[in-house]
This record gives sequence, C-alpha cells and structure tokens, in this order.
Amino acid sequence: MKAKHFLILSLVGLLLMSCQSEENEVIQDATQNLTNTSPLTTLVTRVTQNPTSSDNVMDNSSCFSVVLPVTVIVNGQNIVVSTQADYQTVQDAIDAFSNDDDIVNFVYPITIQYQNFSTQVLQDSDDLDDVIDDCGEDDGFDEIDCISFNFPIVINVYNSNNQLADTITINNNSDLYNFLENLEDNEFIAIQYPISLTNANGQNVTITNNDQLEDVIEDSIDDCDDSSSGGGSSTTLSTIIVDGSWYVSYFFDDTDETLDYAGYNFTFNSNGTSLAVKNTISLNGVWSNYMDSGEEKLEFSFDGTTLDELEDDWEVIEYTATQIRLKDVSGGNGGTDYLYLTKN
Repeated sequence: MKAKHFLILSLVGLLLMSCQSEENEVIQDATQNLTNTSPLTTLVTRVTQNPTSSDNVMDNSSCFSVVLPVTVIVNGQNIVVSTQADYQTVQDAIDAFSNDDDIVNFVYPITIQYQNFSTQVLQDSDDLDDVIDDCGEDDGFDEIDCISFNFPIVINVYNSNNQLADTITINNNSDLYNFLENLEDNEFIAIQYPISLTNANGQNVTITNNDQLEDVIEDSIDDCDDSSSGGGSSTTLSTIIVDGSWYVSYFFDDTDETLDYAGYNFTFNSNGTSLAVKNTISLNGVWSNYMDSGEEKLEFSFDGTTLDELEDDWEVIEYTATQIRLKDVSGGNGGTDYLYLTKN
C-alpha cells in the first residue's frame, strides 16, 4: 500500500514538474521581440513618458516639466500658471514688447518632474541652472502625448534562448516607461496582444502586432506636434541634410548592423551629389528627397557595393535639425529596415 501511494505521488510530482518545465520553455515568435534599442521601444517610451515639452515657454527645457500651479514673473508681470492653458498667457507676456528682456523668472520654491515621473524641489535659480546643465543633450524628438495606452498591458520577458522567463503586468504610464528605460542590453520582451490605445480623436484602437502599433504611433506624430510635418522641425529636410556632415547612428536589417558603418561621415550637397568618407575611403554618390503617394522619401546611391544596403527609397518618419529617422518596409518578406542619421 505504501509503495502504491509513493508511486502515485511520484507520478503527480513528475506531472507538475513537466507542466512547469513546459510553461518556462514557451517560445515566442522572435519577430515580435523588442530590445532596448528597437525603434518601437523608443516610440512607446515617448507615448508613456511624463510630458516635458509643453511648458518649454517657461523652463526652455524638454528634460523636465514644472509642476503646476506655479507663479512666474515676465517683464515685471506676475502670472499664476494653474493649467496648461496659462502657458499662452506667459507667451503673450513675452511677445508684448520688443524692447524687454523676455526672461521667465520663477517664484521659488518650485517642483519639477522628469520624464520618468520622479520629482525634485528646487529652491532657487541656481538649482534650476544646475538641473539644466545636468540634463545633457536633447535629440529634439518630443513626447507623443495625444495618444494613450489602455491598461493593463502584459509583457513577456525572454532569456537569450528566447524562452519565457517572466510575465509582467503593467498598469500605468510610469511603470511602462520605467520598465522600458531599464531594459538591459541582453533582454528580450514581447507585448501580449491584443492591446488597445486611445488615438488623437478619442477613439479606441485595437492593436494586434508590433507593426500595427508602430504604424499607429508614427501616424500620430503629426497629430501630436502641429509645428511641422517633420516631427518638430520648422525647416525642410532638404535644407537640414545639406548642413554639415552626418553619420549612421542606427541601422537595422534583420539584426542591428550599426557597427558596419562606424567611421563613415556623409555630406549631402544641394545639387544632389553626396560623399561618404572613412579614413582613406571616399565614395561619391547622389541623393534625392521627394514625395511619393503622400509619403516623403529620401533616396541614396553610392559608387561600388560597400554601401549598397543604404541604397533604398527610405520613408521619412521624422527629423530634427540633428537627426533623421528613416525606415523601409520590404515588399518581399515584409521585414522592416531602419536607418537613423545623426549630425556630427
């Protein structure tokens, strides 16, 4: 009898271990995996970050926002800023006269909030100057705040063998932003679809894969930033690209191949010619910027075959004075290539 009970318990134990092992070895479709360098990861962080650019008329920095209400002094005028609508009052005070200093002075103390939602109290203008100095360089791409995710969102975390390591439920913007910002270089994650988000028109949109999510966010960039179609730049791409030299800061074709272009500097001339230089290598080329079926395109061609992977009719996603973000969706296998150019 004891032997029979022992056998039954052993079988149950083996069954439970088998189920647990099977659960931990669930393999994800690797095409839906994201890393900390994936373009979609960056887009999602911009949707979920604390909005920090809308109050730039006061603090002149997209590194943080000032928590309202706050009192500012502009050209001797005290202005209580209680809501975002009051930013226009500050702008009007700046624009009122052409012969004043137009400096926005805060009545301290003030509280600021960073992109990751953490806060800090500043006691005086010296504290503010220190924070701005510590903020570092800004790539010029602001938050995408006219769309929002509907939570909860479930994310699978995979190990280097693409086996399920953990499952995380995320319930708000702060948690999602910080989770993505803290991804390690060797971590792979995947969103459990379907998810939904609310678009700029207040409509709920159901998302079923990474490509659809990326398209919806990219299509929303212009809705969120009315300053221009170029993702925040008031200058055309053709004017920006001929100013200075550029390097490949990100190139993805099935895998991250950015290092293949390390050391190359690119210049683009207004007559449509270009030059790629790396040490003693010098490659002539041509470039063009045009509209195709409502999409802005940027096309390159270079002598030889060294840079042939860059030769494509790239779709322009967005750009600033210092960075140009491009992508190309293959008509064959449906894969997406990405090319980011950053100004030297």
